[in-house]
Amino acid sequence: MKILGRVALLGAIATLGMTAASALLAHGDVTPQAVDTTALPEIGETWLEKNPYSGNAKAIEIGQSAYGQNCARCHGLDAESGGIAPDLRYLEAGETGDQWFAERYRHGSSHDGKVYMPPFGDVLGQKAGWAIRAWLETKHEG
Repeated sequence: MKILGRVALLGAIATLGMTAASALLAHGDVTPQAVDTTALPEIGETWLEKNPYSGNAKAIEIGQSAYGQNCARCHGLDAESGGIAPDLRYLEAGETGDQWFAERYRHGSSHDGKVYMPPFGDVLGQKAGWAIRAWLETKHEG
């Protein structure tokens, strides 16, 4: 009986270990994926405080794809978070929300030496960031 109990305990530990490992790997490769923004109007190198692509259909299309490739792993499909990162449907609308988005997108977020969001500004660029924000505006919930 003791052997059977130990085997059951080891089996339970192995199952728990595999479950935890798969949960940790569920977000896959988090290497930023390039975003083709050549179809968008040029906006210069200096970061803007307001989204120049708000309501732009092409930017929204590009932003949806860019979000799916770079943001959905943590912020959830269709911007609906599963709890790992903030639910971006509730990001404030308008210029105040644009400024918060640009700050986090450009510089990321870290506290006490832990990176909660990597910076994407220098990697994906301003045009991709504002395209993602334009798409997020279509998902906004008050």
